[in-house]
Amino acid sequence: MYRQGDVLIVPLAADAVPEQAGGAPTEPRDTRGRLVLALGEVTGHAHAVVGPGRLIRESNGAGPMLLHVPEGARVVHEEHAAISLPKGWYRVVRQREYVPGSVRIVAD
Repeated sequence: MYRQGDVLIVPLAADAVPEQAGGAPTEPRDTRGRLVLALGEVTGHAHAVVGPGRLIRESNGAGPMLLHVPEGARVVHEEHAAISLPKGWYRVVRQREYVPGSVRIVAD
């Protein structure tokens, strides 16, 4: 498992990748050519993947995402050390926190 700020990246075994992932629509890259995993609401900084790959939102648009990096890649952020990911499939989850009465996504 890999963690960078409020983003958790979990490696998936080949047999755990959903069948529909192969033909699912891919999230677009930003203007800098990065796959953005999470955008900082306060600073505008981004947890982003640099390198070849695909980012796929799972069934509902607010849930986890699937990340495929066929050659490996780096996850970068302006305020965190870069993380190197080996080639493979990953589930990307935004961390959540409990606040009395609700659960919310962590804001970075």
